[in-house]
Amino acid sequence: MKIACVGGGPASLYFSILMKLQDPSHDITVHERNPAGSTYGWGVTYWAGLLDKLREGDPVSALAVRDNSVCWSQGVAHVGDRTTVHPGDEGFGIGRRRMLDLLAERARALGVRVEYEHEVTAGRLPEADLIVAGDGVNSALRERHADHFGTEIALGRNYYVWLGTTRVFDSFTFSFVETDHGWVWCYAYPFSEDHSTLVVECSPQTWTGLGLDTASEPDGLALLEKLFADLLDGHALIGRSQPDGPAQWLRFRTLTNRTWHRGNLVLLGDAAHTTHYSIGAGTTLALEDAISLARALRETPDLEAALDRYGRERRAELLAVQSAARHSAQWYENLPRYIGLPPAQMFALLGQRHSPLLPYVPPQLYYRIDRAAGRLEALRRFKRWLGPKLARGVQARSHR
Repeated sequence: MKIACVGGGPASLYFSILMKLQDPSHDITVHERNPAGSTYGWGVTYWAGLLDKLREGDPVSALAVRDNSVCWSQGVAHVGDRTTVHPGDEGFGIGRRRMLDLLAERARALGVRVEYEHEVTAGRLPEADLIVAGDGVNSALRERHADHFGTEIALGRNYYVWLGTTRVFDSFTFSFVETDHGWVWCYAYPFSEDHSTLVVECSPQTWTGLGLDTASEPDGLALLEKLFADLLDGHALIGRSQPDGPAQWLRFRTLTNRTWHRGNLVLLGDAAHTTHYSIGAGTTLALEDAISLARALRETPDLEAALDRYGRERRAELLAVQSAARHSAQWYENLPRYIGLPPAQMFALLGQRHSPLLPYVPPQLYYRIDRAAGRLEALRRFKRWLGPKLARGVQARSHR
């Protein structure tokens, strides 16, 4: 099969790797319009479950990704001068550029052509049996047939900016700072031995009240460095190098599509769907798309049937994740509802922000119910552990 992947992101590269491993005779080209090494973003997050899936698909690239990642196992929340720490699942961070370099190197080693500074336009597609649109949320290939795909975009209320810093955090860190114009907060996590990602978010009222809507990038960074001075501990924030222009503040766009393919054109990753960054799943979901598409093509010989299967399976699998992401975004959009709670309660509800019930139950009541349910479940686990031990003890005594 001749395959053209448009867009050189993690999903396109990993899909090309999987397809070459399935059949080395596939003729695969990845077309990336930007130069090699140029990418947006700083670091990406993932959890152990993704590593297991990558190992199953290609142990070589999985090992390379793991060896170039940093990890953490707890969350820290700073609310004003109050701090709370909670243990959590092991999380990983890796530089986006580093991940792309690793996957591109592996793809080339398998015989994939990776062509940089080669833009594919919607009106002039490459000659191929399969065209994979991995060209991101602004996909030109998808937009040309938006009615067919049933594309819908929902715009979030809050503003956010994606930054880097030389402060290396040892935990996934939240920091909430109160200003005269409302709260501003950040999520921060390490992705290398010398850098961390730091995403800043605030309400529209805070954004305009602080003057972030009109500030140049250097002035905006200086203000944020002052607001998060305790967290940064003397380290600088790093923007996207636009000294004369504004910082890249955005409102998150949640993208969905009714169908994911048209003829031999199929959507992948952010071209097909987006989920709010606060659940840290964007890269994981894109790579899972690649795994699912490669599997469908391997197990379903007919191309149309394979693409239909891929879209149906992934849309069904994403329902729960997309719901969790929507509720997570809404939690932050309604931050004043939770920010006055004691730190332990606030952080516990931060961890419960995916719940569809939380917005409709008074926060302190929800916290008490959740704690009671947790104690009950702990008791049930203890009973499940204790029961067999007692039974074995009784049985042993009865045989004496």
